[in-house]
Amino acid sequence: MRKLLFESLIRPPLAEPTPPVSDAAMTELAVAIERSARRRLGRSLSIRAVDAGSCNGCELEMHALSNAFYDIERFGLRFVASPRHADVLLVTGPVTRNMAQALERTYNATPDPKWVVALGGCARDGGCFAGSYAVIGGVSKVVPVDLHILGCPPSPTDILRGLLGLLEDVSEEGRVS
Repeated sequence: MRKLLFESLIRPPLAEPTPPVSDAAMTELAVAIERSARRRLGRSLSIRAVDAGSCNGCELEMHALSNAFYDIERFGLRFVASPRHADVLLVTGPVTRNMAQALERTYNATPDPKWVVALGGCARDGGCFAGSYAVIGGVSKVVPVDLHILGCPPSPTDILRGLLGLLEDVSEEGRVS
């Protein structure tokens, strides 16, 4: 044990390099999202994350949006704990039989205008879990989906681009055109 302790004092910490996205591009993307949200909603965008039965790969990327590198809260985008305060339901994973009713109730509890974003390949069509006895399928089999962000898992930058595209394509009635 003592050997490991002394070696840890000498060796540098193991860490992954930061993503290759430039700070300016990330700032520009987040500012565009905030501007679109304020134009469409008159306030910032509130996001409710719903895990419908995923492997948590998409959640790791989604929660990376709140880390020190991306820090989307500085641009007014925020994750909320209640669907009653949300504008966007960000759903990950295939919908399992146990989560279908909970997802539907969460959708019904979210006030209008509301948008549903299916995050990742599994949320689109069940992904590698499709055909399982425990899986119903993609999110669109339970609630209407306004946007699919593909990837396994999609990067935080792809998630931000998807949210910006969602806000830019929203019609005056509140649905994606």
